[in-house]
Amino acid sequence: MKTDTADRHWNNEWAGIEAGSKWLVPEEDVIAWAGGLAPGARILDLGAGVGRHALWLAAQGFTVTALDAAAEGLAEIARHGGVETVEGRMDALPFADGAFDHVLSWNVIYHGNEDVVLRTVSEIRRVLRPGGTYLGTMLSKRRLPHEQGKYAGQEIGRNAWTFDAPGTDKIHPHYFCNAAELIGLFQGFELRALEDREHETPGSWHWHLTMERL
Repeated sequence: MKTDTADRHWNNEWAGIEAGSKWLVPEEDVIAWAGGLAPGARILDLGAGVGRHALWLAAQGFTVTALDAAAEGLAEIARHGGVETVEGRMDALPFADGAFDHVLSWNVIYHGNEDVVLRTVSEIRRVLRPGGTYLGTMLSKRRLPHEQGKYAGQEIGRNAWTFDAPGTDKIHPHYFCNAAELIGLFQGFELRALEDREHETPGSWHWHLTMERL
């Protein structure tokens, strides 16, 4: 059964993106991370959406490739120019080994069951050069009780849940993990930073992580 299906929801969201949307504003974590990267570094924005990070990174002089499974988001990025856009799946990246110095994936790779997440992490490692970094987020298990308190949910596989929440991407599989499980997913990486952080909505806990490819 295919479980990485959330791009169907997001493709519709990107088709109706409005000026002033939060999805057009780069995250402070990404801005800070970019400040420590070598000028002109090759960066993959995996799950780039409408390009809030890819376009900003390109404007700073980095060589950026934006990958997404949602064509509407890529069309918005292409409209601005300056970023290579590639339509593809996160667990089967269409790039050569070591093609990138760094990979960014913000609120993306937890959209699937554990098999999808593991394949995606393996692909991220493959396309990163040794010593390259990965910046991303995962859903914390601390968040799960908050979701269960709002919606009827079903665990479709270990740590992977869907919820009866029409109109949101929660109807598609989401993967939740604790710190030990998260570190176990990232074989071939050294942990640089890990923080369980609550976002703007109460209970919206996400892991923020930085990894280095061994």
